[in-house]
Order: sequence, then structure tokens, then C-alpha cells
Amino acid sequence: MVKMESTEEQDRKLVLEFCHLLEKSKQLFNGLRDLPQYGHRQWQAYFGRTFDVYTKLWKFQQQHRLVLDSKYGLKRWQIGEIASKIGQLYYHYYLRTSETNYLNEAYQFYAAIRGRAYYSRAAKEDRPDLMVKKLRYYARFIVVCLLLKKMKLVRELVTELEKQIQEYTNTYEPEDHLEWSLVLEEIKGFIKAEAAVAVLHADSNPIILSHSGSGSRLSPLTTPPCERSPHMTLSLQEILIVGSACEQAKFSELTMDMFRMLQTLEREPTESATNPLSMSHGLHGHDASPAASRIPPYGVPGSKGYMENGRRDSRDNPHKYLLYKPSISQLLVFLASGFKELPLGGALLLYMSADGCFSTTKHPEDYGYELGGLGTSVKRDSVDGGGLSCRGKSYKENHCLYPGDLYPFTRRPMFIIIDSDNSFVFQHIPRYFGQPLVILMSPQDVPPAFQADVQHHGSLFTLFLHSPLTALCYICNVGDVPIHHWERCQTYVDRFITEASRLVTRCRIDEIEQGIGFIDSSYVQFFGDDFLRTLILRFVFCDVVLRLHRGFRGRHMRPRCEPQLPANELLEHPSLSHIIFQLASALDVRNHFSEGPECD
Repeated sequence: MVKMESTEEQDRKLVLEFCHLLEKSKQLFNGLRDLPQYGHRQWQAYFGRTFDVYTKLWKFQQQHRLVLDSKYGLKRWQIGEIASKIGQLYYHYYLRTSETNYLNEAYQFYAAIRGRAYYSRAAKEDRPDLMVKKLRYYARFIVVCLLLKKMKLVRELVTELEKQIQEYTNTYEPEDHLEWSLVLEEIKGFIKAEAAVAVLHADSNPIILSHSGSGSRLSPLTTPPCERSPHMTLSLQEILIVGSACEQAKFSELTMDMFRMLQTLEREPTESATNPLSMSHGLHGHDASPAASRIPPYGVPGSKGYMENGRRDSRDNPHKYLLYKPSISQLLVFLASGFKELPLGGALLLYMSADGCFSTTKHPEDYGYELGGLGTSVKRDSVDGGGLSCRGKSYKENHCLYPGDLYPFTRRPMFIIIDSDNSFVFQHIPRYFGQPLVILMSPQDVPPAFQADVQHHGSLFTLFLHSPLTALCYICNVGDVPIHHWERCQTYVDRFITEASRLVTRCRIDEIEQGIGFIDSSYVQFFGDDFLRTLILRFVFCDVVLRLHRGFRGRHMRPRCEPQLPANELLEHPSLSHIIFQLASALDVRNHFSEGPECD
């Protein structure tokens, strides 16, 4: 007769199993950094295995909490560390897939850590490394909340982080205390720069709201209308967002321009059908925990039925890469990867915010390389000790992206946005391969009154593409707007976008019926995509506003595009100017605008 295992033996096996899962999870998590950052499928299987092990680990510690407490000495901060790793997994999966639902998942786990005070006793463990883990958790949570526009919570977290840094410094006198002080200042500076215009609550308290209708992510209510035609054949599939402006506010390798543009190119996340913080039952009175075993309605990462595996067309958002001050080789590798991954009928978007590399060539013969370009990395040259000027006066050639570098990628449909003080050099890119190509270029200069703020707080052009009403308020020195007034002004912006969309469509119909080339076919082919249509129409808004604004004199203070959009039929159309004048009057800033567009 076989003897039943003793309780002690069972407990020992449970502890061993927990240790095995814990060690395996750490190995897989640490291996994530070795995965390629580009491509779609090279890393999915590994992520799937990692999620699977963390799911088992989380369920295991839930089911056997009493045994692990008594026999293993499981501490609350250890539970918090596991939850933090799961949050990081979801965040990095969001970065790789661009699906904002996974950003919500990361938030749920991070919020649970704070709500259940998993790290509350970290300071009492007499372990500086544990305090550092707690500080890193706060920094990661702040990034996720920024991306989800939870600004009230962001401010609470920054206050808590500041206290934690002070406690860490006073207790351990660590060598890295200055680094954490810089992180804190970076976060505060970023938050201040992000709030270009304050939207005030109804009771007039200066509370900055998350006003998604003004920009942020696309939703069914904010998607510009469009009269569809058979010529609108392309959809945005691959995006490369590059931030290399060296004096711009940034946090966690996200410059302000990158932060705004990545949201502009995403849809609002949907609420999960099941609450990821559903209560666990039968755990002998232990606190509820995030249910990592829950199957989200959009699929478990790495699972067989997950939508990224062979169902690219069902994604809510185009896939994007985020590059902060990349080397030129990194930039070209990621561009090539996006180019390679383009499906039939797909378009590639390159957005680049960078300081200009200026040429001294007086009579250029090669527009691809002799007019200068954009600075990418600002790393020093290790060979001759040379450096790069932050204002772009002395970039070395090997740290510059030239227009000619993009020629090979125009073999596929390409949409380019250049935000730089040397943007106009990109207007000469030829269409060697006959594929759709649109280039939107920022003004190369702004009035002196805005130069210092724009350099640090983010580009005015990108702000127009992200939130047109915010940008208009900013250039008219409107610092705060009551919410009811903001919503009224937003209706004028919506009217403008609707009318501009109608005019673009009308131009195309006239071209077909009368044989008059009013608008290039590239715009029409891109116009069927919600994101690209939004960018085109907000570009039109930016151009019309700056044409009419008294402070933006001179061609270099207005944006350009290639192919050129028609002036009389679109950019200088009386109906669009009329709406801008109405909006200016509603904001009581009519004196900032002239009666008609400035002549070149």
C-alpha cells in the first residue's frame, strides 16, 4: 500500500515548483532584450512562451499563497515584482504591435501594484536595489499613464516618486541619486511642455482635461468624413517615428514630437470586455490580484489564434517603430524592415523630427545629397573627436539623413512628414518608380516670440497635426479655455476639416470631368486611409491658419508639401478662410489674422 505524501513533502514540492517557475520567468524576461526590434514574427513565439510562464507563475502564487507565505517566506514586494514584470511585458508588446489594448493591460497591472501597496515595505528591507526597482516601477507607470492621457494620476505619481527618491537618497546616500533627480526633472519638464493649452473644468478650476476630441487618438467621432472613390486604394500599414531634435523635452526616449505623433497615429483603445482586475475567489482572504490568466477579446499574445499571426488586416492600428536619436544605420535598417513588411495595397509612413544638417554648397547639382538633410544621432565621432552642433550647424555627414537616402524606398507607396528647420530640402525627391508619394514639410522658421518655446516644448507643425485647435490657441497666446468654450471652438475645426475633405474630393471630380490637374493622384490614393486623410486635412488647416496669421510672414514660416496642393481650389478657398475667421472671433483673437492670405 502506497503511503500518501506527507503535508511537508507536498509543501516542499510546491515551493520547488514556484522556484522553478520564478527562475524560468526571469530567464525568459531577460532574454527579451536579445530579440530583434524590427520585423513582425521573429519575436512572437518567444513573447508567447514568456507570457505563458508568467501566467502560470501568477496563478500559482494565487492558488498557493498560504504555503508560499509560510514555507518560502513570500513577501508582498515579490508579488509586486512579478506584477511589474507582467506590466512591462504588456507595455513592450504594445510597442511592438501598436495595439493600444495592451497599453490598457499594462496600466491595469501597474495600478494594482499601487492600489494594493505591494512595494509599501520596500524601504524597510534595507536593500537599495529593491528601492531602485520601486523607483523604476514608478517611472514606467508614469509613461503608461502619459500615453493613456491620465494626467491627474500622472501628477499624483510624480509627487509620490519625488518622495520615494528623497527617501532613497536620505536612507542610502546612493551614487545614482543625481540620475534619479534628473529623471524627476525630466518628467516635470515633459508634463509642463505637454500642457500647451489648459482646458478648464466647468467650475473654472485650472484642471487640465484629457480632451481627446482636440487631437490625441482617432475615434469614430473624430475621424474626418470622406466621400469614397475607387481610386482610394491604399491603407497605412507601417510607420517609422523618429525623434532626433536634441533640445526638445523628452522622457523615456520619447521626445514631445514623438509622443504627440504616436498618439495621432493610433485609435482610442477599447475597453476590455472582462475586467482584468476581477476578484479571485477562494484564496483564504488574500487580496484580489490581476487575473493574468484572462483571455482578452483580442487574443493572448503569442497564442495560435492571435490576430497578428496572418491577420494583419484586422489590426486596429498600423504597425509602428519608435526611434529616439538613432544612428543612420539603425534608421535605414528599420526603414528597410518596414518596407519589407508592407502588404499589397499598404503604405509606409516616415515621420522625422530633427535638427537640420546645412550644406555650404552654393550651386548644388545633386538635390539628393548636396542641399543637406537631417541630423539623426548626436553621438560623438570616436575617430576624430568631432561632435554635432545641437542647432545643426556642423553635423558630420555620417550622422545625416539626406533626401537621396530615401530614393530606394519610393519603390512602394510612401508618405513622408519632415519636421525640421531644413525640411524644404526634401521637396525634390523624384518619383522614379511611379508609386504614390506625398511629402509634408514643416515651416523652416517661426516668429522670434515662439522660437525658444517651440525648440523645447515641441514643434508647432507637429502640434498642428496632433491637435489643430491647441496649435491655433498657442500661436494666438490663448493659455486656457473653459471646457464649454473649447467644445464650441472644436465644432469650427470639425467644420473646417469636413469642408476641406469635400474640396479635396471636388477637386478630383473636376479633374476627371474636365481634364484639369487640380490635385495629384497620390493624395487621392492615400485619402481613403483614416490616418493619412487626417494628416492631410490637418496640414491644410495648418497652412490656411499660418497664411492668414499676421505673425507668420514669409514663405519659410509656412509649411510646404510635394506634390503641391492647389491654392485657389483648396488652400486659399474662401469657405476655409471664412471658418478660420469665425473660429478666431469665437476665441476673441480676430486681431491676429489679416483679411486675406498673404501674397508670396
